[in-house]
Formats: sequence, C-alpha cells, structure tokens
Amino acid sequence: MKAGVWVRVVGAALLLASLVACKSGPVRRVSEPAARIQQLTVKADGSWSVDLRLENFSSIPMQFDRVDLQLKLGEEAAGQLQTQPGLSIGPESADVVTIALKPAGGAKLAIADALAGGRSLAYSLKGDIAATPSEAKQRTFQIERSSALSPAPGLPGVMR
Repeated sequence: MKAGVWVRVVGAALLLASLVACKSGPVRRVSEPAARIQQLTVKADGSWSVDLRLENFSSIPMQFDRVDLQLKLGEEAAGQLQTQPGLSIGPESADVVTIALKPAGGAKLAIADALAGGRSLAYSLKGDIAATPSEAKQRTFQIERSSALSPAPGLPGVMR
C-alpha cells in the first residue's frame, strides 16, 4: 500500500471513530433520590432543627423543588418536614437542607427520653420529593426510609 493511501485510510478510520464517540455521549440515567436525617437538634424553646440530607443517585444534575415527608420517631408521629429548597444537586452527589419543625408532644417525649438515657431512637420518613432532572420534566418520587438517630457525644440536644 502506498503511503498516501495508508494516511487516508488511517485518517478516515480516526474520523469515523471520533464521530461514533460523539454520537453516543454519556449515559443519562435518572435514579430515585433518597432523603435521610443527618442531624436533629432540639432547641431551647422545644422546636427542632432538622438537617435533611438529599441524595441524587442520578448520572445527571437534579433540581430538588419540593420535599413533603412525614417524620415518625419510634411509633410517635413528629410532624411534616416540608420545604421548597430550589436546590440543584450534581450527579451522584448530596446536599443538606435545614427544616424547622414544631414536633408533636409524643415525639418530644420520645426524643427527650432518648437524649436523657443516651439511647438511639428509630425514625422513619415517608412521603414524596418533587425533583426535575436536567433538561426534563419534573417528577415526583415516593420516599420511604427507616433508620436511627443517636445522641451526638459532647453536643447536648443533638441526635445524629
């Protein structure tokens, strides 16, 4: 094969390979987000500050538009965690929003007992999160999570 023909064949192959690579692009996967309590702080007036961790497991950024989750501590309904964060979270990343909550009486007693005894306390979140994947329509995701909070050593009134 002559050198000029060889250069044209290799050049054409490289051009074709680069065109195929451009066409495929990265995979756009939208996965269900998650939410969990990162920290719950009992304030002096009896209200709570809840740091809610929102996790984006998608391969693309998502705009978190609305959070509406029922919080239970043990078997006690604590209240609704509601916010409209307007928060954009990058692919496979997380961020935290802080929500003020005036808890129900039974939940106040449950957390006071756990803090006083230095014990863990089970919690559950149930509800939905509205989020918009980049360049797509808003979707509502059903969330159900159960975990536990434990007193944070050296931080009175704080559960993590």
